[in-house]
Amino acid sequence: MATIFSRIIAGEIPSYKVAEDDRYYAFLDINPLTKGHTLIVPKQEVDYLFDLDDETLAGMMIFAKRVAAKIQREIACKKVAVVVLGLEVPHAHIHLIPIQSENDVDFHREKLKLTPEEFQEIANKLAK
Repeated sequence: MATIFSRIIAGEIPSYKVAEDDRYYAFLDINPLTKGHTLIVPKQEVDYLFDLDDETLAGMMIFAKRVAAKIQREIACKKVAVVVLGLEVPHAHIHLIPIQSENDVDFHREKLKLTPEEFQEIANKLAK
């Protein structure tokens, strides 16, 4: 059975798409730590990031670098954190999180509650 991320990539489940190419997909995390919190996933469904072949993993980081540059340009932040974390979705993914401090990357704190309009506004800025 396809993961939720594969279903998002296929368009079966809506997402706030930020970027896409033939191998990777970037979309806003619906439980963000900060505005602009984005997930990068390979279109190839592989559970664990380090099980990706070297070419796919390297390409994913280059794709993430381009998305991070957009985030830094459009979202007020000091840096964009890169986090590999999560066991709940068996599909390799990277979190890109705009941060002002290291406290912004605490996954135990309460997530932001954004309206669909706020999500769409952020996605539109990052999709430029």
